[in-house]
Amino acid sequence: MTSPHLPHPLLTASAIAALPADVFVHPLNPRAIRHGKSLGDETGLHHLGIHLVRLEPGHDSTQYHVHQAEEEFIYIISGRGMAELGEETVEVGPGDFMGFVPGGLAHNLSNPFAEDLVYLMGGMRLDFDICDYPKVNTRLYRRGLQRQYVDLEE
Repeated sequence: MTSPHLPHPLLTASAIAALPADVFVHPLNPRAIRHGKSLGDETGLHHLGIHLVRLEPGHDSTQYHVHQAEEEFIYIISGRGMAELGEETVEVGPGDFMGFVPGGLAHNLSNPFAEDLVYLMGGMRLDFDICDYPKVNTRLYRRGLQRQYVDLEE
């Protein structure tokens, strides 16, 4: 029995399929367009963000970046993508997993292939994080829902 104030912990496959997808366009990369469903929010998770993401052909997942405080992961469910991990780029596909530690390798995921790339993405939800975007010399300071982007060349 669940509390009437808490969401049920089970999301069935049919419930997930019925969830509307949010579209996120990264403010530093107009090619970074993700279609995502927040499974964590639906089940009431506060400390973890878990998202089912679909990346259409020709799109990036985000801007090449590295978090300074939060951990994150990606698990590929279907399709193929190109993962940029520091100085190397590798093809990834179903069953591949990537885990990113704070201050580790900068990374990005792109889909140059003809079919959608579908993956589970998750990470911490700390109150504060710093995220560096080395290819565009920008740093993000995030506190809660407030975001401040700073140009590091100034």
